[in-house]
Amino acid sequence: MIDGTAGVSGRREADEALLDNPDALAEHDPGGMLRHTASAGAQVRETAALAAEANLSALADEGRPRAVVIAGIGTAGRTGDVLATVAGPRCPVPVIPHRSAGVPGWVGAADVVIAISASGRSPEALGAAEAAHRRGARLVAVGAPDSQLQSVAERARAPFIPVPRRAPARASLWALTVPVLLAARSLGLVKVNEADLAETAARLDADADRCRPTAESFVNPAKSLALGLAGSVPIVWGSSPLATVAARRFGDTLSANARYPVVTGALGEAGRGRVGLLDGVFGGLAEGERDIFADPAEDDGEGTRLRLVLLRDGGLNAEDDTDEPLAVEERRADAVQTLAERRGVRCDVVTAEGGSALERLASLIAVPDFASIYLALAHGLDPMAVPAITEMKELSNQ
Repeated sequence: MIDGTAGVSGRREADEALLDNPDALAEHDPGGMLRHTASAGAQVRETAALAAEANLSALADEGRPRAVVIAGIGTAGRTGDVLATVAGPRCPVPVIPHRSAGVPGWVGAADVVIAISASGRSPEALGAAEAAHRRGARLVAVGAPDSQLQSVAERARAPFIPVPRRAPARASLWALTVPVLLAARSLGLVKVNEADLAETAARLDADADRCRPTAESFVNPAKSLALGLAGSVPIVWGSSPLATVAARRFGDTLSANARYPVVTGALGEAGRGRVGLLDGVFGGLAEGERDIFADPAEDDGEGTRLRLVLLRDGGLNAEDDTDEPLAVEERRADAVQTLAERRGVRCDVVTAEGGSALERLASLIAVPDFASIYLALAHGLDPMAVPAITEMKELSNQ
């Protein structure tokens, strides 16, 4: 173990053996991030029940809105991306994620603002809720019970969905997402039914079992993915809009949990320029200079390589009016895998499973979520305690 500046401790090189030692994993994860992540299925069930008690049906009384603004930052803001992709191209109104203070200038009485904050006190969500109330927009708030956000919702006589704060926001994606989806369902924007939620929760439970700490690396897909990424510069691309949301989520967790720099985005966008990374100094050029007989242990960080993670949807969009038909997405994904292989860039593939868009999204998020935590633990990092986040808040609030 080494100590860096600002009291940061950990290992530059990943300790592969640690991942198959459940006792050591528990010791390095004092905040229980693995346990919190394994609760994703339970989060779906709990917050679906809480949303059912919030009388969201009243949202529909004033008819369909002109637009829906999803106000929040970090994981809360990512819920807007989930809603937009689950609603799909046939959504009858625009769904607009908003990650800064207040609301867009055009928001008024014809619109709906959904303000989300795991803590119930983020300035972005509070500012959006206050602004929505002042402008006469319909408001829905999602956050911790007995919080400032609940107080704003009560003053505005708006529905509030209490989400118990049991984990850091980044481990609470599903707790925050389900109320947003159910509010949108009340507005007639998405067709998410109870069966979809039950199947999604079951999928998350099953993936949590596959990725459990006691499952050894050779049968644990999250540990295998983490070991493949160790010491690399990850590039995570999604083959479809739904897979791209999962790719960006993986970028969030790799950065926050494992402190890895990462490039994320849509495979379609990558084909317009970023696919050139495969030819660059960390891609094809580096791989071309690799001595196949060299000892990887003597690399000493000088030979950092790209590692491509491709999230493939293979979805059920045959009857949707999408800009990117399934056949195009699949050919593009096949092409980038071939490009990576020709350049010696290693590629991991996670393929979506499930019948609904929500379940397929869950299947693309679950294993990478666990992988980001295992990667942190392999480096001796506490995935929950991020000193830089705490210091940034302290410096910003001075």
